[in-house]
Amino acid sequence: MQPWLYCFDRSRVVAARAVDDGSKRLLPLRSNTIVQSLGITSEEIFLGMPITTASHPVSIILDRLPICESTKFPVLSIFFAKFKMVALTSIMAVEFDGGVVLGADSRTTTGAYIANRVTDKLTKVTDSIYCCRSGSAADTQAIADIVSYHLDFHQIELGEPPLVETAASVFRELCYSYRDSLTAGIIVAGWDKRKGGQVYTVPIGGMCVRQPISIGGSGSTYVYGYVDAKFKKGMNKKECLEFVTTTLALAMSRDGSSGGVVRLAAITEKGVERHVVLGDQLPKFFEG
Repeated sequence: MQPWLYCFDRSRVVAARAVDDGSKRLLPLRSNTIVQSLGITSEEIFLGMPITTASHPVSIILDRLPICESTKFPVLSIFFAKFKMVALTSIMAVEFDGGVVLGADSRTTTGAYIANRVTDKLTKVTDSIYCCRSGSAADTQAIADIVSYHLDFHQIELGEPPLVETAASVFRELCYSYRDSLTAGIIVAGWDKRKGGQVYTVPIGGMCVRQPISIGGSGSTYVYGYVDAKFKKGMNKKECLEFVTTTLALAMSRDGSSGGVVRLAAITEKGVERHVVLGDQLPKFFEG
């Protein structure tokens, strides 16, 4: 097989050129979007991610795959599935008397590469309803945008803000209808005048259930015991903010796919309060 270097902008081939036999150098790319590069030699496929230094763009090798002898060419879906932007994350929401508190870490990964270390995974749906996103970044952003679009029209029809339960139902409908195509775990939380603060969990597959506390993402597996031991009903807003911050810090210290800062949102009848806890201000945990 003659070695070629293929450069992809998402799913479109934008450049291709022959390289010297045995060359493993990746073609540098300039782009302000997520662009992957794929280097193919006679024996291996080199998957890369472009980065820019102070002087010039370079590419770093993220992984290698052997070429299939039967086809002599990789299945491109393997490449794109492997480097899909994914929020393997830690998210959380808690109800309290008067509102809800949401929290999330800020790390987004593309394969082994940290594509964004300060992502905002708390996405506004309406003025009093937010969602926490985990799974595929593209999928969850698209779902949140679609739900927000539908609720804007719903608010015009009603002449008043939509209910949190309504927002959760729209999320559930989308996630269930496209469950075979989407990788999306959502926590919907907010306040309305009918039921006050509410938290709804919409996991992958499209189920929807209301819970007083919900955790999700890859980091949640490390903190179920802590949450069960420390959560108590009747906490006020300050206690919930501290509880969510500590829980997320514990998850981030154990889960390699979670990290960065902790973003918080407290939603009450008065509105939304946003907080950011920087990495050096988080509680530290060490294994003995």
